[in-house]
Amino acid sequence: MEWSNLTVTDFVLLAFHELPDFQLVFFFIFLVIYVATLIGNSLTIGLFCFDHHFHSPMYILLCNMSVLDMSFTSMVLPKLLDIFLTGDNVISYHGCITQVFFFVVLMVSEYFILATMAYDRYVAICHPLRYSYFMSLQVCFWMSLISWSIAILEGILFVILISSCTFCGSNEVDHLFCDLKPLMMLSCSDTQTIEMVIFVLGVIIGFVPSVMTLVSYIYIISTILKINSTEGRHKTFSTCSSHLTVIMLFYGTVLGMYMRPKSSYSMDQDKVFAILYAGVIPMLNPLIYSLKKSRGEESSGQNIQKTVF
Repeated sequence: MEWSNLTVTDFVLLAFHELPDFQLVFFFIFLVIYVATLIGNSLTIGLFCFDHHFHSPMYILLCNMSVLDMSFTSMVLPKLLDIFLTGDNVISYHGCITQVFFFVVLMVSEYFILATMAYDRYVAICHPLRYSYFMSLQVCFWMSLISWSIAILEGILFVILISSCTFCGSNEVDHLFCDLKPLMMLSCSDTQTIEMVIFVLGVIIGFVPSVMTLVSYIYIISTILKINSTEGRHKTFSTCSSHLTVIMLFYGTVLGMYMRPKSSYSMDQDKVFAILYAGVIPMLNPLIYSLKKSRGEESSGQNIQKTVF
């Protein structure tokens, strides 16, 4: 649908419009993903709330991850399921901007929460005797609060930036939800300044948690390599293997989507990456952070202490 000299009041999410015969199949696949994500992450939050054994920094961070995963999936999949089932692919302008806000907030929050979890593993493995001091419940609470606060502020700023754009041409968003990149492509106003601001802020905000994660794992790997016994190295590494797996999935997906050169840019590839970080990864995270392994990780101040020393 096209307008001439009119302001866009709603958008059309094209999703997988090029595959009309598979809409019902997509509906059932994404319904299973959505239900599995809600159940898996709800169990993690429920165990934290009702079992005092899980009232520890690592599980506070895991609960943050579960909230992020459920929120991410709930931001994208309900509307997507509605499109597949009813064909109603229209989303209001304000609904679209709301999706942009939550997308930025959840993405930035996950960067910082993953970095905080890397710091938690660093303290547990490299400084096990002082784990309860450097990673107390209070420290964990404030690190989580700061992560969410930075993300919300950046989300507000990005919403202001995208809201300043004028949309007076096509209203068809060739994506699964309202993301910054496809919206910028639809704008009929000059977006160079906004793109530069978004890029600079993205680099600055992304730099801190990325460096924190990288440095933490450099020290972790260095400490593990100093352990004499093979069993000790394996046992210590197992305490951070689940988190490292989630980091590789998250960073690999995000970098693959946003750091590709323009010459290789493809909206179809973006859709695949969007399915991964909005559906598949949130569903897999509770499985990766298995309760048995995570409980073993929480003995870091004791078991890791015995292993390292």
